[in-house]
Amino acid sequence: MSANTDICGKGECAGGFSFAEARASLEKENDAIRRRSARHGIWFAVAVYVAFALPDRWLIPDVAPVTIAVRFVVAVIALLSFETLRFVNAKTVWLDVTCALALLLGYAGWLCPAIETRDVAAMSYYMIFGAIFMMGANLFFSFPFRLSVATSSLVLCTFFITITAVFPSSQSFKVAFGLFYVSCFVFTSFVNWRLNAERQKVLHNAAEARHQQWEATERGRALLELSHTDYLTGIGNRRALDRRLDECWSEWTTQHRNFSVFLIDVDFFKRFNDRYGHLEGDRCLTVVANALKGVVEASEGMIGRYGGEEFIVVMPIDTPKAAMIVAERIRVEVELLAIAHDERPDDTCIVTVSVGVAFTREQSGEKVERLVREADLALYSAKASGRNCIRHFDPALPRPHDSAGKLVPLLAAAIDRKLVSLVYQPIFDVTNEKARAVEALMRLRMPDGTAVSPKIFIPVAERTGAILELGRWAIETACREILMTDRMATVSVNVSPIQLRSPGFAASVADILSGCGVSGSRLALEVTEGLDMDMQSEVLRCITDLRTLGVEIWLDDFGSGFAGLSWLRAIEFQTVKVDRTFLHDCSTPRGLTMLTDMIALIRNRGNTIVVEGVETEAQLSLLKGLRIDRVQGFHMGMPVSAELLNAA
Repeated sequence: MSANTDICGKGECAGGFSFAEARASLEKENDAIRRRSARHGIWFAVAVYVAFALPDRWLIPDVAPVTIAVRFVVAVIALLSFETLRFVNAKTVWLDVTCALALLLGYAGWLCPAIETRDVAAMSYYMIFGAIFMMGANLFFSFPFRLSVATSSLVLCTFFITITAVFPSSQSFKVAFGLFYVSCFVFTSFVNWRLNAERQKVLHNAAEARHQQWEATERGRALLELSHTDYLTGIGNRRALDRRLDECWSEWTTQHRNFSVFLIDVDFFKRFNDRYGHLEGDRCLTVVANALKGVVEASEGMIGRYGGEEFIVVMPIDTPKAAMIVAERIRVEVELLAIAHDERPDDTCIVTVSVGVAFTREQSGEKVERLVREADLALYSAKASGRNCIRHFDPALPRPHDSAGKLVPLLAAAIDRKLVSLVYQPIFDVTNEKARAVEALMRLRMPDGTAVSPKIFIPVAERTGAILELGRWAIETACREILMTDRMATVSVNVSPIQLRSPGFAASVADILSGCGVSGSRLALEVTEGLDMDMQSEVLRCITDLRTLGVEIWLDDFGSGFAGLSWLRAIEFQTVKVDRTFLHDCSTPRGLTMLTDMIALIRNRGNTIVVEGVETEAQLSLLKGLRIDRVQGFHMGMPVSAELLNAA
C-alpha cells in the first residue's frame, strides 16, 4: 500500500530508532488490539447469529429445526477454531481468516436449508438479511481490505447463485434484490477501503509522532550528555565527575563501599603548548585522555577532565594497594604513548603524568571535597618528588602555601626578570674562626620588591618543576660569582631531590664547571636529609657521577628527617651538617646528650662535621669544646651578596 511505500522512503534515523521501527512497534501494539477485537467480534457475531434462530421459527418454521441446528453447529465450530488458534498463539491473519470463514460458513450453512422452505414469499423477504454477512465482512470486523472484499464477494456470489439457479423467484425480485446486494457490496467495500486507508493514515501519523518524540528525547539526552562531556577530549567534565563523586560518597556513607580519587596532571604541559602550539597541545590532551579512559574504564572507574591539563578519576576500589596499582598503570600507559616533549627542563623527552591518590578513610571528614583535597595534596607531593610518579595521600604531607598560585608564573620568569638572586653565608673553621667555604642561598623578590621566604617559594618551585632551571642557574651563578673570582675556595649549593632524579643533571653540572673553568672539587652540593628522598637507583647513580666529577656531596640538616642513617650508610658524604635544632636544644641535659651522641656517630663515620645555627658566643664555645670541625650561623657571619663577601 502507499503507506508502506512512504515508510520505506523514510529510512533510518541516525544512530537508532528509525521511522520504520516506530511503525513496526505501533503495528505490534495494533496487532494485540486487533486480536482482542477479533475475539470480542466473533463471540458477539456468533451470539447474534444464534439469536436469529427466533426469526427462523417465525418466518420459515417448516425448515427451522434444520437451520437452527446448523446455526448451533456453525457457532460451535467457529468458536472452537478461533479459540484453538488463539491458544496456540497463531498469527493474527489466521484469526481474521477464521472469522471470515465463519461468516461464509454461517451464511451458506443457513441459506442452503432455508431455501427449501415451502413459504417462498416469506423466504424472499427473509433473504434480505443475508446482507448482514456482507456488512459484517466489510464493517464489523477489522479485516485487511483484501480479505474483506474477498469475503463479501463470496457472500455476493453465493446470493446470486442461489436466486438464479436454486431459489424460485420472479425477474423483478432478482433485479431488486440483486441491485440491493450489489449496492451493499459496493457501499460497504468503499467504506471498508476508506476505513483501512484511515487506519493506515492514523498508524502513519502515530508512528511519525512516536519517532519525533524519540528524536526529541534523544536530543534531550544528547544535550544532557553534552552538558556532562568535555568539549575537547570527549570524556566527562567536572560536572559529570562531581555527580559521580556524590554517588560514590553516598555509597561510602551508607554502605561503606570504598572508593578512590585520582588527580592526574600532565607534566610541564605549558612548555609543551609553548613549544608545539595549542592545536598540538589539544591533540596531546585528547590522546592522553583516550589512553587514560581505556585504563580507567577497564577497572570500572570514571574519568573526567578537571580543568586545563588535569584529569580526575573516581573509582570504586577495595584497598589502597589496589588503588596504587591502578595509578601506576595510568602513569605507565601515558609513558608508553611516547609523545615527544623536548622542551622539558628535566631532560625527559616524552610526555608524562604525575598522579595523586586519595582513598576513603574514617578521617576523611563529612564532605567528599575533603577527599578531592587529599588527592590534590598527594599530586602536589608527586610534583615535588620530580614528576612522572605516583603518590598517595599522607596526613603528614606538606600543605601548599596560600600564595603558591601567584608564584607559579613568577617563578617561571624569575631568572629573566632578575627577581631571583643569591646570597652567601660563610662556613668557618672552629679552630681559627676563618671562613673556608660559603653556602649559596637563593632569594626571591616580588616585582614590588617584597621578599618571599624560601620556605614558601622552594616547595612551589619543586612542585612546578621550576626548581630545575633555578637550580642550574644557582650552581652556575655561584661558580661565576665565587669560584671564578676566587672569593672563596669552596661554595656549596643546595640541590633538590628533583634535580638528582632528573636525567642529565650530572652532565649539566659538568658543562657548568667546564664553562666556568673551575675544578669540581671546589663545588659542594648539599642534599637535604629532611626532604622526602627515596633511595632510588637514579639518585644514587647521579651522586656517583657527581663524585666522578670531583664534586663534594654534603648531607644537610642531618637529624631533621627519617632517612639520615640510611643515607650515611649508602653514600660517603664528605661533610655532614647537623640541623640547628640540636644546638638550640643544648640548654637542657637531654638536648646536650643528644647533640654529643650525634657528633660521636658522625665522627666515627669519618665525615667532616658542620653545626648550623650558631647564634651566640656560648654556643660557639660549646662547639669548640666538642671539637667540631666547622660552624655556620648568624653569630659567625650573615648571608651577604658576593660583592660584600670578604675572602679569608
